[in-house]
Amino acid sequence: MRKRVALLRFGLVILAGAIALGLAQTQQVQRPYTEGSVVSHAYVRTKPGMFSRYMQYLDTDWKRYMEELKAAGVVTSYRVLQSPPRSSDDHDLIVLVEYKNMAAFDGLEDRLDPALSRVFGSVPQSDQRSIERGALRENLGERIYRELVLK
Repeated sequence: MRKRVALLRFGLVILAGAIALGLAQTQQVQRPYTEGSVVSHAYVRTKPGMFSRYMQYLDTDWKRYMEELKAAGVVTSYRVLQSPPRSSDDHDLIVLVEYKNMAAFDGLEDRLDPALSRVFGSVPQSDQRSIERGALRENLGERIYRELVLK
């Protein structure tokens, strides 16, 4: 008799666990959104008198680099937004790069390097160009946003 009661209790515990698991899975499926693309926002402040030169860089080398990455399927889109600074410490440009999803960041540097070499040359050349861009602008930070697409 005790064995039967113990088996019955064990069966009820298993059944309760299965029901709880089923409810948890059902709740996960019923989110009111799906995960969309991921966009990197770089906040840039151009240095005094350097806005046009920095925009020229974006329109040439950076745009060629982005087009290479787009053709390789690494990024899905890119754009540059101008924003009036709210203070002397604020950004005046936002540089956006869109990726298909968060998984696109796995091993990203390995996929960026071939396009980087084609557009900017060897590592020393690329480093020198980075130093030169530093005279044009200051990076104030970057944020990553994931789009949540409402159903």
